[in-house]
Amino acid sequence: MKAIQRMTGEIEISWLTRVRALAFRAGVAAVFAGVHLAAAVPAHAAAGPWIDQEQTRLRLLAAADTAGGNETISIGLQFALEPGWKVYWRSPGDAGYPPRIDWEGSRNLAAAEMEWPVPHRFSLFGLQTFGYGGEVVFPIVARPLQPGQAIDLRARVEYLTCNEICIPREADLALNLPAGSGEPTADAFLIDTYRMRVPGKGPSQGLEIEKAVLTGTLKAPVVEVTARSDSPFDSPDVLIEAPPGFSFAAPEVSFAQERTRAVLRVAATPTGGGVLEGKHMTLTLTDGRRGSENPVVARYSPSAAARSGGPVGAGSFALILGLAILGGLILNLMPCVLPVLSIKLLSAVKHGGRAPAAVRVSFLASSAGIVASFLVLASAAVLVKSLGLAVGWGIQFQQPLFLAAMAVVVVLFACNLFGFYEFNLPRWAQGAATLGQARDGAHGEPTLAGNFMTGAFATLLATPCSAPFLGTAVGFALARGPLEIFSVFTALGLGLALPYLTVAAVPSLATRLPRPGPWMVTLRRVLGLALVATAAWLLSVLSAQVGFIGAAATGALLGALILVVWMGRARDSRTRSTAIATPALAVVLALAAVALPSGFTWREEATVAASREDDGIWHSFNQAELSRLVALGQVVIVDVTADWCLTCQINKKLVLDRDPVSARLGGEGVTAMRRDWTLPSDEISSYLAGHGRYGIPFNVVFGPGAPEGIALPELLTSEAVMTALERAGDG
Repeated sequence: MKAIQRMTGEIEISWLTRVRALAFRAGVAAVFAGVHLAAAVPAHAAAGPWIDQEQTRLRLLAAADTAGGNETISIGLQFALEPGWKVYWRSPGDAGYPPRIDWEGSRNLAAAEMEWPVPHRFSLFGLQTFGYGGEVVFPIVARPLQPGQAIDLRARVEYLTCNEICIPREADLALNLPAGSGEPTADAFLIDTYRMRVPGKGPSQGLEIEKAVLTGTLKAPVVEVTARSDSPFDSPDVLIEAPPGFSFAAPEVSFAQERTRAVLRVAATPTGGGVLEGKHMTLTLTDGRRGSENPVVARYSPSAAARSGGPVGAGSFALILGLAILGGLILNLMPCVLPVLSIKLLSAVKHGGRAPAAVRVSFLASSAGIVASFLVLASAAVLVKSLGLAVGWGIQFQQPLFLAAMAVVVVLFACNLFGFYEFNLPRWAQGAATLGQARDGAHGEPTLAGNFMTGAFATLLATPCSAPFLGTAVGFALARGPLEIFSVFTALGLGLALPYLTVAAVPSLATRLPRPGPWMVTLRRVLGLALVATAAWLLSVLSAQVGFIGAAATGALLGALILVVWMGRARDSRTRSTAIATPALAVVLALAAVALPSGFTWREEATVAASREDDGIWHSFNQAELSRLVALGQVVIVDVTADWCLTCQINKKLVLDRDPVSARLGGEGVTAMRRDWTLPSDEISSYLAGHGRYGIPFNVVFGPGAPEGIALPELLTSEAVMTALERAGDG
């Protein structure tokens, strides 16, 4: 029995041993089968293989190990470079070209957008380039055709790697991501790290460009960037992307407010003969790994130009002052001064038969009024510039308050010439209403205050337009500091006052005129009508700013003012109450006429441009279109005008809108563009400043033969315009 049990136990042990052996063999076979099966199935990885080339290794990598189900997939192009070698940013600078990717051959890929982290500046032999050394990952946003499906990426990468020499390279990269939801990869953090360095993409970059303007000259412009940082700047830089034809140096940096503010000045060199003003640029402000990207349009800043104005020699400054005196003298003959000829003429004829000493003092007082007015204008210009605002010649005519006040003054002066002042206004009101033309005793001769105010009034009405040489002098002054502004404006005043000073030096020029008599009544009425016409012109300019209703309401108040003043001339028939009420009502109407336009909303500049610039053969100004037309061989004439510029209107009527100029502008190969400065416009102010001008009229002709433009004289002639068109077309 024991033997049988022993045999049975041995049989069981033998059977278990065999089962265990078979199980082990089956397990081993299963493992080998699994390994073999896994080897037979294509592998999917979250990073493609490294492609090794001399000086460079590169690959594609992904932030997740599957395609996922989102509309976009985060991937990256990774470069690892040998020490001293670099690849380039999207805008390489003075040399080089950036990496380019061709995704042909990829499956389930609709688009892929490559992003550019903050680069470094490399300076070599005076060349400024931008790129990356060591390691860099370019984040890429891939958009699959069918989200949620597998995506197979094939990328042909062309790049340039440089050290002391540059070598162009090509590499074929691949990355396969299966369908399904997966997990973030170890490379997700690396991709996100470089995405945070893309200018403007990080949530805490803490950088901002507050202002970017042009200074310097057209041939040597300087881009001045004012920047702010939440934390102190370390090593700020600004990278400028502009149209071809310009080279930019490394910036000169100055700091303020404990290095949280910086001013970066970048000298630009036109390499193609073009003008930087008006060009679209992209400024990328960097500080270490932080960056902020800002699109801007290059515009000159008058206040910045003043700070950048270089020193001027004594001889050059004396020449500018001489031009200012000559320009002021010529201003007496400009159409803008025609409305004040009545003042000058009436002032002259009243001196017939007077003593030479009285004539001399009278004309010296008028000269003082002119010079004092120019000093007031100079003070206003300095104040406006100090506030960083645009300044120009005649810009006070862009203000409804000034126009309404001038209209009231002109109307009151016209009433004085009509002889309506026969009632007793308060002494201060009478002096203001007659512009100082209060009678001196019974002789009917202007007082010194009257002559002073005559000069001041003539100056204010003479400023809407520019004159030959005046534009050069004003442009020089407004591009510099207070000393130059006051000096040039004083010279302009002396030039405008030169006829008065001449009479003061030779009083016989006035004393030999016919003595005042009844004939002057008719002359006064004619000249009064001329001033009424001037008031109507001022209202037409006001209409362009506040609309027809606002201008018409102001005109109605002026009409009521004339009626009240006229009714008050019958002094003998008035009661005491009427004698008080009439002048009081006149004062109220005058103040209401001045204040009324402020209650109306200014018309939008675009509306003014649409109604005035697009007129027949004339088109609204567009800098990009101008550059394109000139590049195609077209000739473009630009006319900067305004309703308040009488010289501009004369140029239109006598030259621009008449043959042969009109026919030439409407012909093939020529495009006419117009800019309307009736309303304030910083853009137009900057445009004028970019050409060294601060007043209008301003006409300039561009073409293949004159890419920087040919500036025309203030008073146009058909010959001057036709000659400029021909010269500009000879490219």
